[in-house]
Amino acid sequence: MAEINAQLVKQLREMTDAGMMDCKKALVETQGDINKAVEYLREKGLSKAAKKADRIAAEGSISIRVSDDFKKASMVEINSETDFVAKNEGFKELSAKTIQMIQDSNISTTEELQTLSLEGANFEEYLKTQIAKIGENIVVRRIAKVAAEGCGIVNGYVHSNGRVGVIIALKCQKQESAKSLSELAKNLCMHAAAMKPQVISYHSFDLDFIKSEKTAIVAELEKENEELKRLGKPLHKIPQYISEMELSDEVLAKQEEFLKSELKAQGKPEAIWDKILPGQMERFKADSTILDQRLTLLGQFFVMDDKKTIAQVLTQKSKELGDCIEVVEYIRFELGEGIQKETSNFADEVKAQLG
Repeated sequence: MAEINAQLVKQLREMTDAGMMDCKKALVETQGDINKAVEYLREKGLSKAAKKADRIAAEGSISIRVSDDFKKASMVEINSETDFVAKNEGFKELSAKTIQMIQDSNISTTEELQTLSLEGANFEEYLKTQIAKIGENIVVRRIAKVAAEGCGIVNGYVHSNGRVGVIIALKCQKQESAKSLSELAKNLCMHAAAMKPQVISYHSFDLDFIKSEKTAIVAELEKENEELKRLGKPLHKIPQYISEMELSDEVLAKQEEFLKSELKAQGKPEAIWDKILPGQMERFKADSTILDQRLTLLGQFFVMDDKKTIAQVLTQKSKELGDCIEVVEYIRFELGEGIQKETSNFADEVKAQLG
């Protein structure tokens, strides 16, 4: 039997990150065979991890990797039970290794991730050992991968607190255009991280959805108007339309005729109408697309230039480059969204632990 000395215990601790007494016991149980001791600790760790698996993991972090040529991006959300553990170096290392594996592989689901190999074990087994070491349930909740096609590019952004991540892919027609679009894509990701659009454009809506949302928006504005009236402040306009989907050519033509009649009634010379009408029509569109501004990326006003919508920013960039730039993919992860997190009474928690 090998001598169970301090050096051997130290070596096992470095290999497994287990406690000193656990390492010593493992070496005694396995008669000093360090490989068997690693397996012993792993099995011990697995039984501990299993007890943690039913705990709700709603904290953690989001990680992103983007290839140097901006052709491929990956994103993963890994959840822990507490924010404290999410800041742990062991958790950060796990996140870094996981996102790199995802980026370097062809997988696209968490199920496929479990079969990949990491440090001599399949990922599922490796994750369980990390759960045992870190001491909390850890879940790889979801994965997103985006590959740019043709001349397009993809970029991503993770907010500094690791709680929001965004990937956006842009399409263009010219290869030389693609080289100048990575920064724009990054800025759009930053915008989406802050402003939370749900879809790329109003094309994702249907008329029934718009109808129900209009009822809710009108009710909301009318309620706010009651308070504004009480305070003697300007009231919200109650919109007839709330999405560009409703602004048909017929609707726009009718509005333009109405604006012309107003200019005529105001005595404005017809020679200057073409200088006034574009601004008025833009104002009409802005007032008539509240839903798009709330829920769509292209319909929102750009945080870095709030005079233009994202759609207008892309149009302007397209003219500059002599190209046609489109957003073709948009994915946003917010940490823990949709997870029902348990709440507990701290005093009861302490009592339970002491009891």
